[in-house]
Amino acid sequence: MTGEALKALSSIANPIEWYCPQLPASPKESMEMVMRHIEGSKADKMVIFGSSLGGFYANFLAEKYGCKAVVLNPAVRAPRELAPHVGLMTGYDSDEPFDFRPEYIDELNALQINAISSPKRFFLVAAKGDELLDWKEMVDFYPGAQHLVLEGSDHGIADYSKYLPEILEFIPS
Repeated sequence: MTGEALKALSSIANPIEWYCPQLPASPKESMEMVMRHIEGSKADKMVIFGSSLGGFYANFLAEKYGCKAVVLNPAVRAPRELAPHVGLMTGYDSDEPFDFRPEYIDELNALQINAISSPKRFFLVAAKGDELLDWKEMVDFYPGAQHLVLEGSDHGIADYSKYLPEILEFIPS
């Protein structure tokens, strides 16, 4: 949905590149893959979008590259949140099995951002109805950032299309 919206905003004068790969299970491999893409990109500006674990990754990338980030129900303390889930499991939004290995917790710890350095670069969307993560912890993690706290909703933000226009307004500012 976000990719389609950005494609519609893209023009010859203002081209927008959308990059949304399927990430490997290894956090280290995931970030290496994304950083290779970023460092090979010709873009003059970047905004990172991330949901759940992707929000955790967005924190790391936004701090590393000094760019904006839109974080949707981010797992701000992913090593802690995922430690109980080491082993064979299925994805949140699919029945695909994958092995979440113990070393991935160490890899997540290496990527942990403990505080954001520039709140104006972050837009948080946090759903009070998130069944997996604590929306209050998300709000506390992004003091001074732009917040959109949703009454109800869920971890996947099923009503995301309703909020996408407001999110897109954040990009050019």
